[in-house]
Amino acid sequence: MENVFRIKELGYVPRWLVFFIDVSIVSFSILVSHLFLENLDVATNFSEYQNQKIFLTIAVNILFMLVFKTFAGIIRYSTFFDFFKIVWSSGCTMVVMLAIDLASKLIWGIFLDLYHELFLFFFVSVFLMFFFRMMVKRVFKIFMVPKEASSKIRIVVVGIEGESVSLGNAIIHNPTHPYQLKGFVNTESTSKKAVLLGHKIYNKREFLKINNLSKQFDAVLLKGGMLNFEMEEWANFALSKGLKVLRAPVINNAHEGSIIGDIRPIQIEDLLERAPIKIERGYVGNYHFDKSILVTGGAGSIGSEIVRQVALLNASIIVIVDQAESPLHELKLELLEKFPNQRFKFILADISNVYRLEKLFEEYSFSIVYHAAAYKHVPLIEDNPHEAIFVNVAGTRNLALLSKKYIVDRFVMVSTDKAVNPTNVMGASKRTAELFVQSLQNSYGNQTKFITTRFGNVLGSNGSVIPHFRKQIAKGGPVTITHPDIIRYFMTIPEACELVLQAGTMGEGGEIYVFDMGKPIKILDLAKRMIKLSGYTPDVDIKIDFIGLRPGEKLYEELLSHHSTTVPTHHEKIMISKDPLMEFDDIEFLCKQIIRSTIKKDGLQVVKLLKTIVPEFISNNSEFEILDKIPEHEDYQ
Repeated sequence: MENVFRIKELGYVPRWLVFFIDVSIVSFSILVSHLFLENLDVATNFSEYQNQKIFLTIAVNILFMLVFKTFAGIIRYSTFFDFFKIVWSSGCTMVVMLAIDLASKLIWGIFLDLYHELFLFFFVSVFLMFFFRMMVKRVFKIFMVPKEASSKIRIVVVGIEGESVSLGNAIIHNPTHPYQLKGFVNTESTSKKAVLLGHKIYNKREFLKINNLSKQFDAVLLKGGMLNFEMEEWANFALSKGLKVLRAPVINNAHEGSIIGDIRPIQIEDLLERAPIKIERGYVGNYHFDKSILVTGGAGSIGSEIVRQVALLNASIIVIVDQAESPLHELKLELLEKFPNQRFKFILADISNVYRLEKLFEEYSFSIVYHAAAYKHVPLIEDNPHEAIFVNVAGTRNLALLSKKYIVDRFVMVSTDKAVNPTNVMGASKRTAELFVQSLQNSYGNQTKFITTRFGNVLGSNGSVIPHFRKQIAKGGPVTITHPDIIRYFMTIPEACELVLQAGTMGEGGEIYVFDMGKPIKILDLAKRMIKLSGYTPDVDIKIDFIGLRPGEKLYEELLSHHSTTVPTHHEKIMISKDPLMEFDDIEFLCKQIIRSTIKKDGLQVVKLLKTIVPEFISNNSEFEILDKIPEHEDYQ
């Protein structure tokens, strides 16, 4: 018997067999209907034509089976959609046969009296055909589950609302994906016997009490539209029980067939995301519509996202400048595919080359300049201070002066919280750039609005801590942290760039806009959560090593200096920082001095001049700490 019919190896019931069984059910249903009425002594007209009536009914039903393809679906995955196809097929058969009965009476005066038989036949045939499908589905489930379940991730879906039910359905009806639905878990109390889609609904408290939870379940699946605090609560709960945490896409934004394919392990970025930023899109869009836009550092994390968002605003042309060849090429391929109707120009150039930049300003008559190009890695810049001056100071000076010369409407500089009370060369160079940009606002003959935006770390940016930790975890550790108490602010790249665009349209010139970065995050806690999300135990499976603060690094970043205050704006996420200013002539003189020292590659003199421009710059864990110990009246020899 096992060799004759091995159901575990049978992937599906063949269509021809389904069709044959359906025809048999139809024939049986007609016979049952006739015998039933006969036993009730219900008289029928023209009983001598009974065989012709039966064959005609079967023929019409077969015709509608072919029309509605009732046999085409895979029986083991039958749904109510298949049920409705059966209803339509049998219903149309009944209507056609009733029409034939009526036509025969009107034309030949022969009243076949099919009403009783047809209505009974309809209900019997529909019931039996759907019952057959449910039985096949059940048999397959019983025999196939042991084979499939061994390699599948046993999932419990959070929630019993519409979106959670859709996820459960998608898992059930997508057997090729590596997931097996094992139940639902809900925060609200439900009956212990409550089931959904044939699976138990667990109350959260009841779920917590299950012994050896990880032996019955592998993962918790969170729906895509879940609020951040709910997601974090469920993630902490699941991780504490040794379960993986998966996240589904938002159902409204996903095609039905891609829901399961888009399920992925939850990332630390998901838990750090905050409420969506609301920007004045119409107002921002008007500023960019049909304008010529320049984005420097356009192949970087921030610059490329600014380009993507501006590309949605129907600018006349977006000129993208970067000195990194490969990232610029990759961005070009991406943008030309995503935005075929937007005009782009990709320029490989160094912003410290003023002659190269001037050609661009002459040719394109920019209305807005987004200046995101910068060197940003603190330890590297601490070892190479002259490069920070070439790019962060001289490059910014070149772009700002050209924007003034060619009467650009708005110049928006992307700065960093490391420019506040800097402890490293990178931060001091960015603060110098801020001072230069601000000083131009009130310089003679200026018609450009110079605006600075300042924010902290962005999630997933090139070289940031999260991708670095992820690589270390993938290698099996250790995860390296500079100090157990170090904290940082984080925001998402799209969030930061939306605020940059909003702030760029708000300013009247000369402002430094600071963004609401939310609560600071302890890097040690961040690392532990990432290790847990990867399915490991911190300091057991993956070690955490403390390697000491890097040159120029400080324990915490600030968005405001000791001498600044903030002024709120009409946007709740954006404030104006009132920082000390410098006159243009003073900062221009100092910038020329520091650029000359940079050309001579005199690193110590470069940093000393930075400390003159930015008096609050006190080096930390750096070779340049010696300059902070030299009395102010003593000249550098």
